[in-house]
Amino acid sequence: MKSQLNLKKAIITVLFVIIGVTVFAQTGKISGKISDKKTGETLIGVTVRIKDTKNGASTDVEGRYIIPGLNTGKYTIEVSYVGYATKNITDVEVKNGSSTTVDLVMEEGGSQRLNEVVITANVKQESVNALYAQQKNSAGISDGISAEIIKRSPDRNTGEVLKRVSGASIQDNKFVIVRGLNDRYNTALLNNSPLPSSEPDRKAFSFDVIPSNLIDAVVINKTSTPDLPGDFAGGAVQIKTKDFPATKTFEVNYSTGFNTISTFSDFYGEKKQDLEFLGIGSSSRDLPSSFPSTKSRFESLPVKDRVRLTKKFDNNFGVADLGKALPTQSLQLIFGNAYVFENDSKLGLIASATYSNASTISKELRNDFGEPDIATGKSPRLFGYTDDFFNNRTSLDALANVSYSFGNNKFSLKNILKQSFDNNYMRRSGTNEDINQARKVSQIEVTEKFMINSVLEGDHVIGKNKSKLNWNLAYTSMSNDQPDMRSMIYAKDLVDIDNDAIPYQAGVPSIASPSSSGRFYSELNDRVYSGALNYSLPFNWLDASQLVKVGVFKQYKDRGMKARTFGYRTSTSNVDLSQPIDKIFADENIAADRIYISETTAPSNQYDATGDLNGGYAMMNAVLLDKLKATFGVRVENYIEKLNAVDNSGSPVKVSNNYLDILPSVNLTYALTEKANLRMSYSNTVARAQFRELAPFTFYDFKLQVVTIGNSDLKRTQINNFDLRYEFYPAAGQMISVSSFYKKFKNTIETGYLAGSNAAAKSLTYINAPDANLYGLELELRQSLSVLNESSEFLKSLTLSGNVAIMKSEVQLGGKQVNIENKRQMQGQSPYIINTGLQYAKSDWQASVLYNRIGRRISIVGFGQYENGVFRSDYPNIYEAPRNIVDFQVSKKVLKSKGEIKLNVSNILDSDARFYQDVNGDKSYTKVGDQLINSVNYGRTFSLSLGYKF
Repeated sequence: MKSQLNLKKAIITVLFVIIGVTVFAQTGKISGKISDKKTGETLIGVTVRIKDTKNGASTDVEGRYIIPGLNTGKYTIEVSYVGYATKNITDVEVKNGSSTTVDLVMEEGGSQRLNEVVITANVKQESVNALYAQQKNSAGISDGISAEIIKRSPDRNTGEVLKRVSGASIQDNKFVIVRGLNDRYNTALLNNSPLPSSEPDRKAFSFDVIPSNLIDAVVINKTSTPDLPGDFAGGAVQIKTKDFPATKTFEVNYSTGFNTISTFSDFYGEKKQDLEFLGIGSSSRDLPSSFPSTKSRFESLPVKDRVRLTKKFDNNFGVADLGKALPTQSLQLIFGNAYVFENDSKLGLIASATYSNASTISKELRNDFGEPDIATGKSPRLFGYTDDFFNNRTSLDALANVSYSFGNNKFSLKNILKQSFDNNYMRRSGTNEDINQARKVSQIEVTEKFMINSVLEGDHVIGKNKSKLNWNLAYTSMSNDQPDMRSMIYAKDLVDIDNDAIPYQAGVPSIASPSSSGRFYSELNDRVYSGALNYSLPFNWLDASQLVKVGVFKQYKDRGMKARTFGYRTSTSNVDLSQPIDKIFADENIAADRIYISETTAPSNQYDATGDLNGGYAMMNAVLLDKLKATFGVRVENYIEKLNAVDNSGSPVKVSNNYLDILPSVNLTYALTEKANLRMSYSNTVARAQFRELAPFTFYDFKLQVVTIGNSDLKRTQINNFDLRYEFYPAAGQMISVSSFYKKFKNTIETGYLAGSNAAAKSLTYINAPDANLYGLELELRQSLSVLNESSEFLKSLTLSGNVAIMKSEVQLGGKQVNIENKRQMQGQSPYIINTGLQYAKSDWQASVLYNRIGRRISIVGFGQYENGVFRSDYPNIYEAPRNIVDFQVSKKVLKSKGEIKLNVSNILDSDARFYQDVNGDKSYTKVGDQLINSVNYGRTFSLSLGYKF
C-alpha cells in the first residue's frame, strides 16, 4: 500500500490538471460521420464543404469530419466522393457556441450516370437514413444505444445506460448480466481494447466509471465475430467514447441522495485517517513495520517477543459513533474540446473526474438450517441473526483521453482510473442453536481498490485502396487490499439470553481462532499487458464492396496474492472477558499470562498466477447477393495459464494448462425489405476459470459462515452458439425484433459444496459440469405512441420500450458429483428478464418510468444423496427470489438549456432481496412454507442532481 501512495497522488494530480484546461469559443460547428449505405463501413477522404464556399473538411480515418468557425444561420452542405453520388443536405442550422451533428450515408454509383446525379435531402431526412444504415448493417446480432438516445435519457453513467439494452440487466448498479448469464460469460471492450476486470474475484467491469455524456455508442454483441474476444457467450459489451467532441464544453454536475433507511440515521464505524477522504487508504492500517515476514518466523519467537509484537497492533476494535449518515454526495467535472488545424488535422481532448462519498445502511436477516428430518421433512434452524451493515464508500474515478488526427493517421492515448476506499462495519445479534449460544458479533473491514488502464492506439489508412491498419498497446495495474479486518464474537449460553445478570463473554479462546477474535490482512496485485494489430482490405467483387480483415493479438496477465490471519488467545482466566470490546485489548491485558496474538496463516493463503493469451483471426464481410450479406471467418486463441500455490497440507499445487481453441463463426443477414432483416448466426466461444477459482486458497466468509476453496482441476468451458433473429425498423429510433438462441456448454463452471459437507459445516468450491444447455427467446420493442393518434403532440412525445427474455437451462453432471443432483438449471441463470420503460421527451422536459424483474435463479447449489435412484436433498438449493424494481426519473433544462435539474427515485416499491430454500417446491417464496436464508432491505433512494455546461 505504501509503495503505491505517491504514484496514486501523481496520477490523480495529472488528471485534474488535464481537466482544468479550458478555452471557450463563440462560433458554431458542423460535424458528423459518413458511411456507405449498403455496407455500413465508414468512408475516408470524403469531401464535405459548405455549398458555394471554400469552407469545408475531409473525413478522417474513422469517417468523421468537423467544419469549425461557422456563424449562426442555416447552411447547405455538399458531400462528394469518387464513385458515389454527390449529396446536398439542406437546412443545416448552426447555433453560436454549439455543434450541429449531421451523420449521413453515401450511395455507391453503379454507372457513370448515377455518379453525375446530385441527391438532395434535408438534414432531418438524412439523419433518419443514417440511423437506419447504422441499425441494419451490423455484422452480427447486437443491440445498442446511440449517443442521441443517451443524450435524451437521464442516465449519468454507462452502468445506467446498459439497463436499457435488450436482454441486459445490471447487478449492484454496475455489473452487466446478458441473457441471464453471469459475469464469466460476458466481456467488455472500450474503444476496441478489452477491458480488464475491475474486481479481483470475478470477471466483471464496473461500468459506473464512464460518464454517459462521454459515450459515442454502446453496443452489446450477442453473437461472435472473429474480431471480437472469444471468451463470451452472453454478450460482448463495446463502449465507444468520443475522441473529438462535437463542441467545446466544460460541465459540472453535482448530485445528492437520500435513502429511507440510511440518511440521517445513526451511523457507526471506524473514523477515516489521512487521505481516506480521497479514497486512498492509510498506511497506518498495515502490519506493524517490525513484524516478522512469515508465520514460521513469528511463531518461533519466545512468548515474551510475541507479546511485545502484539502490543504494536493498534487497539482499534472499538467502534465510533460517527453521528448521522449524511446524504450521498457526488461531484463530476467534464472537459472536452476538439481543435481543428491546417490541412484538417485535429486534436481532441476529453477528461472527466468524479468524486463521490456515500454512507449507506442495509438491514439483513440471516438464517441457516440443518438437514431435514426424514419423518417430518422439517429442518432445524442452525442460527438466526439480524445484521446491520454500515458502509462508507469514498471513490475517485477519472477518464482522460487525447487524440490527434492528421491526414490518414490518428493516434490516441486513453486512460481510466478508479480509486475507492470502503469502510465497513457489521453489527450482528442473534442465536446459534447449533452450539446453544446467544451471540453479538462485531466486524470491521476496510477495502482499498485501485485500477489504472492506459491504451495507446493508432489508426492508419494505406494506399489508394483505402486499406486500414489499426494497432493498440495497453497496460493495466490493479490492486485490492484488505488491511486489518477485525472480528470479535461475544457469546453466552442460549438459556441465559434473557438473563441480564449473566454478561456476554468475548470469544478469546485458549487456541487462537480468527473467526472468534482475530485480524485478517490480504493484498492482491494484477498487471495486464496487451497489444493487437488489425488490418482490413476493401475490394470489389460481385459488383459490390467487400472487406477482408486479419489481426493478431497478445495479452499477458500476472497476479500475486497473499494473506495473513491472526487470532487472539488467552492462557488463563486472568482477564475479564465481559469487558467492552475497546477494553479487552488494552495494554494491561496484553501479557504472557493474559492475552496475546498467534498467527494462523495457512500454507494455501498465497498464490502466484500468469495467463498468456496469443492468437489471430481472419474474416470477411461479404455482400453475396443484392440482399444477402455474410460475415464469416475463424479466430484462434492459445491460452497458457500457470498457477503456483501450496495446499493446507503443505504440498505444492501447480496448475499448467495450455489450451488451443479454434473458434469459427458465421453471421448471415438477409434484407427482407428496406426496413426488415432476417439474421442467422453460429459461433464457437469459450469461458475461462478465474485465478481465484483455480487457487487452493481457503477463505472463511464471515458473513455467510462458509469456507470457499478453489479447484486446481477446473477446465475452461467450451460453448456452441446458435442464433436466429427477425428485426423490423418502422421509423428512425424505433424497432421491433424477435430472437431465438440456443447454447450448448461443455465443462461449464458452477459453484457447489465439497463432498463431505454437512449442513452445519459447509465448504464451497468450483466444479465443471460435463454438459449444459440454454434455450431462449427475446422480444424487443421501441415504439413511439404517436401510432395511436398521429395528430396528438402529447403521444408524439411518448416512447414505449420493452424487452423480454425467456430462457430455460439445464445442467447435466453425469453422476460425476456424488452429492449434487444430476440435472437442474444452471447456477446464476435467470429463467426470464423483463425490462420495460415509458419515456417522455418534450422541449426541455424529459421523464421516464422503468420496470425491471429477473426470474428466480440459483444462488448457491445445494447437496444431498441418491437413494434408489432418487435424489434426496440434505441441503436444498438456495434461490434468489424475483424482485419488482420500479425507478422514476424526471429532468428539466434551465438557464437557456445550459443547466439541468434531475430527480431520480429508485426502488419505488421498496423491494427487498430474498434468498431462500424452496422447501415446499412451489417455485416461489412463501414465508410459511420455505426457509429464508437471507433477506436484504435497501430502502428507497431519492437523488437530485444539478448540472451546468459552461
